[in-house]
Amino acid sequence: MHRNRSAPASPPDGQQPGAWREFGARLRHWRRRAGLTQAQLGAGIGYDHTAVSKIEHGSRRVAPRVAERIDEFLDAGGELVAACLRAETAGLPLLAPFGPGLLRPPLPGDGGPEQAGAGEPALLAPARLPDYGLLCPLHDGEGCRVPEPGELAALYAEFCTADPATAPPLDAVTAHALAGLLAAQLRAGETGSLPGLVAAVERTLRAVLARLALAPAAQRRPLARLAAEHAHAAGALRMQDGRNATAMACFDRALTWAELAGDRATQVGTLSDLSILARLDGDPVAALGYAREIDRVAPGRPWAGAMDRISRARARALTGDVRGTVRDIALARAHLEHIDTRDEADVPWLSIASMRLRVESAAAAALRDLAAAVDDPRLARRALAATETALGLLGPTRLPASRLLFTVRAADCHACAHDPRAAVELLGPALEAVPVSALPALVGHELRGLRERLARYAPRAAGRLVESAGP
Repeated sequence: MHRNRSAPASPPDGQQPGAWREFGARLRHWRRRAGLTQAQLGAGIGYDHTAVSKIEHGSRRVAPRVAERIDEFLDAGGELVAACLRAETAGLPLLAPFGPGLLRPPLPGDGGPEQAGAGEPALLAPARLPDYGLLCPLHDGEGCRVPEPGELAALYAEFCTADPATAPPLDAVTAHALAGLLAAQLRAGETGSLPGLVAAVERTLRAVLARLALAPAAQRRPLARLAAEHAHAAGALRMQDGRNATAMACFDRALTWAELAGDRATQVGTLSDLSILARLDGDPVAALGYAREIDRVAPGRPWAGAMDRISRARARALTGDVRGTVRDIALARAHLEHIDTRDEADVPWLSIASMRLRVESAAAAALRDLAAAVDDPRLARRALAATETALGLLGPTRLPASRLLFTVRAADCHACAHDPRAAVELLGPALEAVPVSALPALVGHELRGLRERLARYAPRAAGRLVESAGP
């Protein structure tokens, strides 16, 4: 079953119809005050008069962006936008009060004085949500406008500095600002570690948790979703810097808040990253366990099935399980054939193209690990083919950190195929273009594995990689 995120013609099950009747009554008041008929209002906002009639009777839901347009057209001074927000939050399932343990941030303390001025949104935020896989915490994948840079900066500063005890409820504009800024921060993190980036994400997380502790029931779910997304982002950024223990703490919290918010996309992404951390620690049993949890979180979803199987393949490869690894790679690729645009609407951070890239890059790594474990050059050549496919899907200019990672992996495939000369020829130019201090942690991990492989066949070339790969 696929969820359709398009706006329903009537309030969905579980929503309180009285909230939309209130919105309809306020709309009728402002329409009559403006001296307009239903047909005239409909013409002004691009709706049929029958749609306006249904809205005024409370039998049709209004998307926030439409409420903003109507409010502006009728010069209602934000009253219709506020009524829409009340109707939206009235329909959210209520969460039980959170205990103190659930509201503790991943890291103790307040982040220290170095965070005092961190997090000013100097990054280029997207114009709309969803973006970079982030949905609006209030409206899912409907397509919400992110405030302009000046307004976004003011909203962000106000949210992070306001007293939670007296702060107003989370409004749609602020929710859009926080999600849009997080998307910009994650995109910036692709280029490497930026000063203050992790501190900015964690600063926002602390502000979200402070609000969550005092929020009314209808506000808890969107705030829990923001907390889950920011904790997951903080963990991903920490993992990129090689701070795996800290990343684990962030991911653990992200899972808790994502489950409370019913946010399957963040749950699946976090479990996948936890499986990566377990592999980096040389623990294939834990890595396989995290991978299997993906299917429990999102059963029957092709995108989740592909993530589950490719994570299993990578875990099995560490143990030299040839049959299991190859089978899971084949199953992951089979799941790709069942992903369609409905899945893209369900989980925007996994478009069909990006899902294929994830599967092929992970298949390449699994086959490379398997070739190294059983010393089989044939598997190494299959790994090289998958790596070249991933590089082709990535394109020449996208994600420079990922391109470097795939290039190192391709060189490692050559080494596992007993062709050290090809490995060194491919790797040399790639490493010359990147300072050692700027290498992402995952690239450093790949380089250390490559150095060990080269040491068997070309000790001199392995020696030249010592400085690049680190100790």
